[in-house]
Amino acid sequence: MFNIQWLRDATERALKSAAQAIVLALGASQGFNLFAADWQNVAGIAAGAAVLSVLTSVISAPLGVKGSASLLSGK
Repeated sequence: MFNIQWLRDATERALKSAAQAIVLALGASQGFNLFAADWQNVAGIAAGAAVLSVLTSVISAPLGVKGSASLLSGK
């Protein structure tokens, strides 16, 4: 399960999830001001999304393509 391909897949998904969470957190306020953003809160939300993504990859490993972090079988 935890081979190099799985690690690459899971890392890619975690980074994408973190980036999406950053966009969501920054866009959640009524007005967007890059300098007034609560970056500690934004970083916490992004880290939480990344952790959830990795946990999803761990849970998905036995169900999808062997050696991949994907939930889908690819068939």
